[in-house]
Amino acid sequence: MSEAASVVKEEKEADHHPYRRPVDAATLILIDRSGATPKVLVGKRHDKVVFMPGKFVFPGGRVDPSDNRIPVAAPIPQELEANLLMGSPRIARSRARALAIAAIREACEETGLCLGAKSNGAAPKLDGVWKPFSDAGLLPDPSSLFLIARAITPPGRVRRFDTRFFTADASAITHHVPGVIHPDAELVELVWFEIGSKPLADLHNMTRNVLDELEKRLAAGALSHDAAVPFFHFYGGKMHRDVLGRA
Repeated sequence: MSEAASVVKEEKEADHHPYRRPVDAATLILIDRSGATPKVLVGKRHDKVVFMPGKFVFPGGRVDPSDNRIPVAAPIPQELEANLLMGSPRIARSRARALAIAAIREACEETGLCLGAKSNGAAPKLDGVWKPFSDAGLLPDPSSLFLIARAITPPGRVRRFDTRFFTADASAITHHVPGVIHPDAELVELVWFEIGSKPLADLHNMTRNVLDELEKRLAAGALSHDAAVPFFHFYGGKMHRDVLGRA
């Protein structure tokens, strides 16, 4: 679809749905840099889910109220917290923490791949969606996360998210929960695709934009908290790419 056609489609959808306030969400892009060409992990969504059926996506979802209260193996890096606090409206440090922890939780829930570490003392018992961490003697560990981008779903959508896109190296995966991926799950298949490969060209437009940002960072060298963080958002029927700045 051309950019002009995309804009028309955005305007039509805006006419059909009332304004909805975006909810906080987090996505995690895992990278395998062990080979000559970096690979990213994507999951294929079930054909019968409402949102993007049959599409390849990065694991992610909305922030849960409990994400800010879960004990962690290490604090969020100060540089990561500073990046999460950039932009408007200003958010509290607790909300920044919740966004980072949500990315880890969603990845573990949807793929069975968990970013955790042993705690210094006796690890508290976690239950519910965090039980796999306790079973492995781990606590979630956000120390390996980098913020790649922020994006808000356009107005007029039935579901709207204010999403922070994180990345982490595959070496940060410390536990694998078996049986998460199966024919009746939300994600029915996991695949590591080389960056630039044909299947990644069919990603959702916004996801493709964020992946392009990640490619730029990788091409420039090692991941860094100092890199500019783009902010994708819509007004006037068009997508705008700004760069988040500290207040």
